[in-house]
Amino acid sequence: MEVIHLKYPHQLQQRESMQPYSLALGFFDGVHRGHQAVIQTAKEEGDKRQIPTAVMTFDPHPSLVLGGRNEKVFYITLLQQKLQLFEEQGVDTAFVVHFTSDFAKLSPDAFIDTFIRGLNIQHVTAGFDYSFGAFGKGKMEDMRALSNGEYGVTVVEKKTDDIEKISSTRIRKLLQEGDMEAARLLLGRPFEITGIVVHGDKRGRTIGFPTANVQALEGTYIPASGVYAVRLLVQNNWYDGVCNVGYKPTFKDPNDKQLSIEVHILNFEKNIYGEEVHVAWYKRIRSERKFDGIEALKAQIEKDKQEAIDYFGVISES
Repeated sequence: MEVIHLKYPHQLQQRESMQPYSLALGFFDGVHRGHQAVIQTAKEEGDKRQIPTAVMTFDPHPSLVLGGRNEKVFYITLLQQKLQLFEEQGVDTAFVVHFTSDFAKLSPDAFIDTFIRGLNIQHVTAGFDYSFGAFGKGKMEDMRALSNGEYGVTVVEKKTDDIEKISSTRIRKLLQEGDMEAARLLLGRPFEITGIVVHGDKRGRTIGFPTANVQALEGTYIPASGVYAVRLLVQNNWYDGVCNVGYKPTFKDPNDKQLSIEVHILNFEKNIYGEEVHVAWYKRIRSERKFDGIEALKAQIEKDKQEAIDYFGVISES
């Protein structure tokens, strides 16, 4: 997949004789099931016209530039992971538009002239609630009305589960609560983070449960503290494991608020310090708590380990 980074306005002026594209348009944080429907619809439209499929996304999040949101916004997927997910969806080209104050001032007409006509887009696909241009004034009916027959427009209707609309906002809330099973249903895959295995205090090995201490990439959202059934990708292989996210209250001063991510990998004995790993989160087993001594902690970890083994045994069979 080709990745093209664009800044408004000067970089756009350098691009000439662009090939035609069928474009999926959106921020796509999480690339959840609703986003996947938009991308696949764009791909179908591209296949009809025998032209490549492109996705246009924006970086950073508009709220970081514009402000005005009371709640703290975090990314479900960092840009690099988002691009990887686009490629897995069969996208040929990803346009990453740098979201700046100047870009935010573009009128809907100017957005279309610059980012649709200017990139030789032959068909635009977006979700029903997508907006564009200054203050989000442009709606998808405007996208169609302003086309002058130069490009087609498809609006993908709301995607829901049994409860309500599938959205990035809902998924963020589930991650904050540690409800990884519900998040997985909305994402269409487990929530995943990337990190590097670094040296920790090595206390786990002294009690019989060695762990990989994962330092997540900057900007990664870490789910609610607790113990989770996870899978860890290292050296191109996935392994089942138990992950503790939190502050290790049994050992640490309660005033020490340094968060740690420690994965006990089942049936694994390799030295993987310095390796890049991916942690896929499946189920929250319990909350983090302080134990009255090492033996009580070891007994609980054994129970957590067995629950993870049982859990992965069930989902492997389903």
